[in-house]
Amino acid sequence: MNLSSFHIPYTLPIVLLGVALSLKASTFVRAWKDPDVRATTLLLLLASAVFVSVAPASIHRINTVTGVPNIAAAWVYSLLTAFCASCLTMVITWRDKPSARRRARIRGIWLIYLSIIAALWITFLLADVPSERIYDLDTYYASEPWMREHILLYIGAHMVSALVAAYMIWKWIPKVNSAWLKAGLVFLQAGYAFGLVFDVAKLMAISARWAGANWDWLSTRVAPPFAILDASLVGIGFILPQGGPFLQKWTRDQRTYRRLRPLARAIRDVAPSAARARVGRLAPVDLRLMQRQQRIHDGLLRLTPFLSPELHRRAYSEALAAGSQVDEAGGIAGAVAIRDALDACRGASPAPLAKDNHDDHVCGTATFRVGNGPDELEAIACAFHRPRTIEAIRQRMASGEGASTHV
Repeated sequence: MNLSSFHIPYTLPIVLLGVALSLKASTFVRAWKDPDVRATTLLLLLASAVFVSVAPASIHRINTVTGVPNIAAAWVYSLLTAFCASCLTMVITWRDKPSARRRARIRGIWLIYLSIIAALWITFLLADVPSERIYDLDTYYASEPWMREHILLYIGAHMVSALVAAYMIWKWIPKVNSAWLKAGLVFLQAGYAFGLVFDVAKLMAISARWAGANWDWLSTRVAPPFAILDASLVGIGFILPQGGPFLQKWTRDQRTYRRLRPLARAIRDVAPSAARARVGRLAPVDLRLMQRQQRIHDGLLRLTPFLSPELHRRAYSEALAAGSQVDEAGGIAGAVAIRDALDACRGASPAPLAKDNHDDHVCGTATFRVGNGPDELEAIACAFHRPRTIEAIRQRMASGEGASTHV
């Protein structure tokens, strides 16, 4: 059988875990002392190592490079056991608040599972397994002294970790309010359920060998897909509560950044010349959004002497009369006031009312401003996406007043 044909089922989880690791890399560098960050990074590293090592071609390569037949079994089963320990510690890290009791429980779990890993290597070294078995090692050597114990050790450790983690999550999930965390826990429960199917299929195939029957297909055909589902869903379950909020915030920031573009372009000419240099397009979106918001606020501050509260009030009334909702009307009114202030600013001579406003600003009294809050700023930016609406309101005001829109 062609070993390369077995790469495909392992490719997707390896890619997903690789992406997750790359996303967590910067967080790990910045906050490596955070127990949550360390636990998540370790879990992703172990899960990636398991998937890379468990592919049949990788198993054959490990055996060939080391020159020890079937040593890849001890290596893969050790990684899998460490992954089980990291899953348990991750659940405890999430569920329990930092305390001496939590640290003691985590240390206890690692001591138990490191002892199992040591036992795996001892039993492997004591076993006599000279014939390389890529696909059916568990059943082929099911009755071999010490190798039998070796196989039962890793299956037992995996089954216990799945049962204990599933029980902890089952007791915890009714108390969870976060939607992202609850979704992650659902994925974890599904992953552990598939993991138990993997364990049962393996044990049934091994038991059949002990009874003189041949159910190897349970171990070679049925169990591997459930193992892939188990590790994939567990990985998603641990990534989702942390990656979900990040993705949600990134999407929201990206949307806001795009919405603010027309407003940023409109006031670009009046932005202070001392503003910081523009960050590159490859910079994080939250940094680019913060700079765009700062440039807009700087520009609005320069426009303050030209902003008319009376004009804003009338534009708001006109927008409501035209059928706009309250928030939309506020955005349109702000856009009209800013557009009028821009025209006046380019004229280089504030009108008398604007002059009075400027004096009030200098004296420290209350001054009319627009776009003070992020919601109001976004509403104004949305109005700038519809320049025809702004012009229609200005024309209605001009025709009603019979003079310039600027008061």
